[in-house]
Amino acid sequence: MIKRLLLPAAILVMGLVYIFVWHGIVFKLIPMCLILIFAYLQAPAAKSTYAKLILSGLFFCMLGDGLLHWFIIGLTAFLIGHLFYLSAFTTRWQFSAFRLCLLIPLVCYAVYMGWKLHLGLESGGHSNLSAPIILYMIAIMLMGFFAIMSGNLKAAIGALLFMISDSILSWNMFISKVSYSEVLIMSTYYTAQFLIAGSIPNNQRNRSSVDNQVMQNTPTK
Repeated sequence: MIKRLLLPAAILVMGLVYIFVWHGIVFKLIPMCLILIFAYLQAPAAKSTYAKLILSGLFFCMLGDGLLHWFIIGLTAFLIGHLFYLSAFTTRWQFSAFRLCLLIPLVCYAVYMGWKLHLGLESGGHSNLSAPIILYMIAIMLMGFFAIMSGNLKAAIGALLFMISDSILSWNMFISKVSYSEVLIMSTYYTAQFLIAGSIPNNQRNRSSVDNQVMQNTPTK
């Protein structure tokens, strides 16, 4: 039990070190490296498609962290990461009318944020960034929606926290300054990635239980 808690504890400590003590790029990447290792260890020996896609998404998000100084390059790496996450969540689609209805507030939120960002980019002389940022927003909104539709609580909360983190980041960069933005951005970001990584065993168990149920209900000859 203690061994299982060591890696999450290390992720927490190194995340706090980056947020409150050292802001260098190396310390920014250490928590993501540990989360990637955590996700790999959570996955079954025979990696499922879901696990492979989540691991790929984590890797590209880690690249995005390191490359965000070059904004478009970093944004592209994050976009690829979100596409991997989105693809993973589609493999676990579980239809629910209630969850489907949650698309409405997501779309409303995305439209509001998109409009505010467009105005902020125009007034700040960054209109050339409008198209890539709007494309990124669409991708992360879809990622959040498919995470919700997967029925996996960790994936859904992680995806929504990712949206919150990116919203604070973009608002702070292009609209108006947000108090304690660095703390809010990175705390929600690391938590989001940790939860998405932690969704791997949940989905493996969910799929196994479904498979077992199907086998039990299949008539024998």
